[in-house]
Amino acid sequence: MSHNLNKFTLPIKGMHCRSCELLVEEELDKVHNVKKTDVNYKTGKVEIFYAAEKPSLNKIEEAITAAGYEVGEADKKSLFSQNPKDYKELGFTVLFVLGAYWLLQGLGLTSLNIGAASNPSSFGVVVMIGLVAGFSTCMALVGGLTLGMATKHAEKHPEATTSQKFRPHLFFNLGRIAGYAFFGAILGGVGSVFQLSSTVMGFLTILVGLVMLIIGLQLIEIFPALSSWKLTLPKGVSKLFGINKHQKEYSHKNSMMLGAMTFFLPCGFTQAMQLYAVSTGSLSGGALTMAFFALGTAPGLLSIGGLTSVMKGRTAKRFFKFAGVVVIFLSLFNLRM
Repeated sequence: MSHNLNKFTLPIKGMHCRSCELLVEEELDKVHNVKKTDVNYKTGKVEIFYAAEKPSLNKIEEAITAAGYEVGEADKKSLFSQNPKDYKELGFTVLFVLGAYWLLQGLGLTSLNIGAASNPSSFGVVVMIGLVAGFSTCMALVGGLTLGMATKHAEKHPEATTSQKFRPHLFFNLGRIAGYAFFGAILGGVGSVFQLSSTVMGFLTILVGLVMLIIGLQLIEIFPALSSWKLTLPKGVSKLFGINKHQKEYSHKNSMMLGAMTFFLPCGFTQAMQLYAVSTGSLSGGALTMAFFALGTAPGLLSIGGLTSVMKGRTAKRFFKFAGVVVIFLSLFNLRM
């Protein structure tokens, strides 16, 4: 189809993963006269295809802004941040996290390694990782899905009360937890079928720790060059399941299915936990790992409506630095095992 269409290219600043591509494409697809889009976060470009009449550039820019990005050439990424404020904020964040850790240590609550799947403390760490993910990376793409889904419900039921308007979020997260448990059991089953040796399980645990470490380093924004490295699934997988098309007719069933299918979205945190689910080598271990992770993301996703209006600009950057430091600490605890 695209070979019969006209096209033009625009640079976009701020994209860092395939989830960003999905968000931009979804907003641009709403613009009048846009027939097709092809976004590439690595090049920082979007190709916009149209037929006879060229889409309004103002509308295009508005759509890109609505997705959380801006039109323009991205700055060249250096190895280290050149902004002194980044280091100052990071220093305060590290001190705060260390203080919180020492407090937890005094209370005897510092068993922070993922460890064996049968160890209850390991699920506590998985929930903690989910909490960080729910208020950071998951909020970017999955939060957009929940808001779009809730908007469709509100349009369909304008007379709904506040509690009724909250139901789509609840069904979405229930479906997400159930779906993650189901697919996690499959991953755990794969691990059991292949009867992973202690060496392979140790390797997978180290790989999980390394992925978490890189995610944490990306979140603190001290190493801009690292932002180009991503462990992601092709965005075509997301489109295959239709999970980025939340404009469909709303129903509670669709909401739960949408939540379950987010298991396949390109997200580093999710994929790190998927690796760990395989390493458990059991149906129950894999199911519980992914279910607890989804449970951990629920508070952030349930409160997305209020948080998106607050978590902007410097506030968002500071929170992501805090989340990054926490993730780095968790990864180091697991890498030392």
